[in-house]
Amino acid sequence: MSKDVIELVGVIAECFPNTTFQVRITSEEAKDHTLLCHLAGRMRVNKVRILPGDRVRVEMTPYDLQKGRIVYRFRTDDPAGFPAPARPKEVPVVSPLPTEASSEAKAGSTTPQS
Repeated sequence: MSKDVIELVGVIAECFPNTTFQVRITSEEAKDHTLLCHLAGRMRVNKVRILPGDRVRVEMTPYDLQKGRIVYRFRTDDPAGFPAPARPKEVPVVSPLPTEASSEAKAGSTTPQS
């Protein structure tokens, strides 16, 4: 069994009973196309909540271009819909420890002027 699916990104436009949603596609492949989508079983088991305005990933079959399956809900704090890059750890800046030679130079340079 081959997996002939088309993956698209869309926004939930409307919620219907029985975990069915109307999704407006935002991907360039099918921009502004509207699908009637149901929630994937894995998302039902994990009790993922979907609300209007959520960005989702939709799988649709090439045999029926009006229906699809919601397989992923993007996080709301990620505007682009892709995982955020890992931030590098901040390394604290440590000043060098004063050495005896540098402390002697400071002592000699602070002579009072008359």
